[in-house]
Amino acid sequence: MRRAAALSHPSMPVASAAPDTLFHAWLAFAGVLLFAAALLWQTGVWAMLADADPTGITLLIIAVFTGSTAWCGMRCRALCRERAQLNAWRRASIAPEHGGSIDAYLRDLAAPDADASSRTALAEVLAERLHGPSDTAWWVNGIQIKLGLLGKVIGFSILAMQLSRIENFDPAQTQHLLKTLTGGLGIALLTTAVGLVANMLLGLQLTRIDRCCDGLIADAMQFAETGGNGRNA
Repeated sequence: MRRAAALSHPSMPVASAAPDTLFHAWLAFAGVLLFAAALLWQTGVWAMLADADPTGITLLIIAVFTGSTAWCGMRCRALCRERAQLNAWRRASIAPEHGGSIDAYLRDLAAPDADASSRTALAEVLAERLHGPSDTAWWVNGIQIKLGLLGKVIGFSILAMQLSRIENFDPAQTQHLLKTLTGGLGIALLTTAVGLVANMLLGLQLTRIDRCCDGLIADAMQFAETGGNGRNA
């Protein structure tokens, strides 16, 4: 829906951060995450998470989030290059060595055989090229919640199995019984909480990237509609 709206109204302004600003914001965000990770390491939280979750699902969610965050940084850099290429077209100082989706879109529009139907098709191709990489990232973002729910199911399953083994209540074994029962409950709550937090933090990054792509598409189409590509052909 968002992508179709951008294509239907090429001159409609889209409020989005410039790619260089987005990359700087990502660097600041990554710095905060690294600082928080260092604090958690010094306070022993990482070791506690590893000990509290013998299934390893919590650490798996953290690994998925770390890899996805690094990918977001690389994607922000790629959008920086796309914005620089569009600015080069606006200044009529194209740098062919940069290339990219924006450059390919504007060069195809400048072809003599480009008609109205081909312009629409090229706009759709540009939208797919800019938004396409984020589709897989959004799927990975959903995987984090699913892993958290999987840990929740496993934790409650362990809790249920331990309860089913209780035949006679012995007050002398109360401490051991509580430790066994809270182990499964801890797995369920811990994996769910980590999955939700990772999902929100990664979703924030992907939303900013998508808004930046929307801005690039709108600016490129507006530049093409005003005849700027013909000036640079």
